[in-house]
Amino acid sequence: MSTIMAIAAHPGDGFFTMGATVAQHIHNGGRGVFLSLSLGEKGHPTLSPGAYGAMQQQASEKAAKILGADTAFLAYRDAEIPWNEDANFAVCDQIRRFKPQIVLTHWSGSWHKDHQNCHAIVRDAIFYAGLPAIVRSLPAHSVERLYFADNWEDAANYQPDTYLETSGVYDTWLKACDAFPMWRGETGFRYNDYYRSLAVMRGCLSGCPYAVALMSSAEERVRHVKAL
Repeated sequence: MSTIMAIAAHPGDGFFTMGATVAQHIHNGGRGVFLSLSLGEKGHPTLSPGAYGAMQQQASEKAAKILGADTAFLAYRDAEIPWNEDANFAVCDQIRRFKPQIVLTHWSGSWHKDHQNCHAIVRDAIFYAGLPAIVRSLPAHSVERLYFADNWEDAANYQPDTYLETSGVYDTWLKACDAFPMWRGETGFRYNDYYRSLAVMRGCLSGCPYAVALMSSAEERVRHVKAL
């Protein structure tokens, strides 16, 4: 069974920007995993970080259950996710634990520090996870494909090259996202309107009702052919 793993700085990023892709993979017979580096606990204008963090984790677990996916969480503080070797190896260990063939994460062109660091951490973690000479508690595992999600906060120089139809899982994905209060605009930004509309727009470009756009890692775009 092929596994896809969405690695995001915050739970909402994982489900709003990567959730439809994960849902489609599960729908096609694969396995899906959501890894959040933090709980995004500082993102509510009135609730305490402790209360909102607990709400975010509960929402993630509920949303994952709707999609038929697994969840995992690291304990970094929201807005303080570090890019260092400890974080690189923590994510490396999760990659070796779940053994994904495909990883989704943030694009680097973001104004959000946590998103920038998550991007860098994932790149390093994939490299470490695939090296047998790096001895950890679990054996090495090589990721086959890396994609960057279409996120309104990570839009600088984002150039999608892959379109995936998600029409068959669109309603289920919306139901999963609705587990999050922030999806309904309770923290200010109208996530539901933006990402629902984005799915329609990407679908228009794909010739189908709904789709997501993904950006491949640069080294994976190279094709070696003898003829076209």
